[in-house]
Amino acid sequence: MTRALTVVQLLPALESGGVERSTIEIADALVRAGHRAIVVSAGGRLLPALLAAGAEHVELDIGRKSLLTLRHVSALRRLLAASGADIVHARSRLPAWIGWRALRRWPDAPRPHFVTTMHGLNSPSRYSAIMTRGERVICVSRTVRDYLLRHYPRTDPGKLRVIPRGIDPAQFPHAPSPDRAARAAIAAMHPQLRGHGPLLLLPGRGTRLKGHIDAIGLLAGLRRAGADARLWMPGARERGRERYIAELQAAAAAHGVGEAVAITEATSAIAQAYAASDLVLQLSRKPEAFGRTVIEALSVGRPVLGWAHGGVGELLRELQPQGAVPPFDAAALQAAALQLLAHPSASTVTMSAYTLQAMQAATLDCYRELTDHDPNAG
Repeated sequence: MTRALTVVQLLPALESGGVERSTIEIADALVRAGHRAIVVSAGGRLLPALLAAGAEHVELDIGRKSLLTLRHVSALRRLLAASGADIVHARSRLPAWIGWRALRRWPDAPRPHFVTTMHGLNSPSRYSAIMTRGERVICVSRTVRDYLLRHYPRTDPGKLRVIPRGIDPAQFPHAPSPDRAARAAIAAMHPQLRGHGPLLLLPGRGTRLKGHIDAIGLLAGLRRAGADARLWMPGARERGRERYIAELQAAAAAHGVGEAVAITEATSAIAQAYAASDLVLQLSRKPEAFGRTVIEALSVGRPVLGWAHGGVGELLRELQPQGAVPPFDAAALQAAALQLLAHPSASTVTMSAYTLQAMQAATLDCYRELTDHDPNAG
C-alpha cells in the first residue's frame, strides 16, 4: 500500500469464534504492515489478544439486537471522522447496519470505504441483505459466493472477492501416522479410547447440527465390520447440554458401542487430537460456510470424511475427493471410512491457498483495491 491506512472493523463482541479470530488476524496483519487497526465491539475475553496485536479497541455494543442499538450510529460516525478512517469493515449484520447508517450522512470530507465479509449462510432477508452493500464483499468460500448470488441476484459479481479462511501451518504441523505418543496421551485422559484400532475424531459443539449421532452410527458399523474403532467427540459435552449428552450416551448404548465413545469437553490441544486420530469427521447436517476442521486436519496429515455439502464439501472435493460423501448416506459413509482407513492419503495434500498468511495478504489487497484508486488519497 502506498500510504498508512486506518481500518475500522465492526463486530458484535470478542468472545470466541471464527469471526472474532479473523478480526484479530487482520488487525495483526494491518499493524505489522504499518497501518492503524481499530476494532469496535462490546469487548469480551479475546480483547487482550487483540490489544497484544497492537490494535485499538472502542467499546460500543453494536451487536445487541435492540432498537436502542441505533443510538450508537452517531458515536460511530464521530469515531470514524476523528480517526480518519479509510476503511470500515463490517463482519456481522447488525454492526453492518450501524456502520452503513453512520456512513450515509457523511460530511463533505472524504467518506471511508465500506467493506463487508459474509462469514456465514444467513437466512435470506432484507436484514441480511446489508452484507451485500459493501463496495467489496468478501466471501469466505465459493459456497458463500454462490449462495449470495443465488439469493441476492441484483448484487454485482464484480465486487465479490472469495478469500478463504486460513490457518497457521506452524500451529498444525504434520505428524507421523500413526502418532503413538499422541494416541497414548489421549488414551491416558480418556480410557474409552485405549486400544490399537482406528480412532475417529469429531470435534464440535454439543448440538444436533454437528452430526454426533451420524458419527456414532458410523462407529457401530465399523465395529460390526471387525474394526476395534473408537470415537472421540471433544466439545460435545457443554454446560447446559446435559439432555443432549444423555441422548448421545443412549444412542451409543443402543448401538452397543458405549464403551468405545468418549464425549468430552472441548480440548485446548486440538492439533494433538488430530495427530492422535486416524480419521477426522466433519458431519455437520446443516451446510457450513467454510470447513476449518478440514484444513486443520489435512495440515496435520489426517484424512477427513464429511458430508459433501456447503463449504466442507467444497474443500473436500478440491483437496481430498475420496472423503466427500453424499449427505446423510450412511452406507456410503461407512464405505468411504473403510477406504480412507485402509489407504490414507492426506499426507500428500498441499494447501498453500488456505494459510493464514494468504488470507491476510488477500484481505489487505482488497483494501488496496479501494484506497489506491481513491481520488482523495494523499
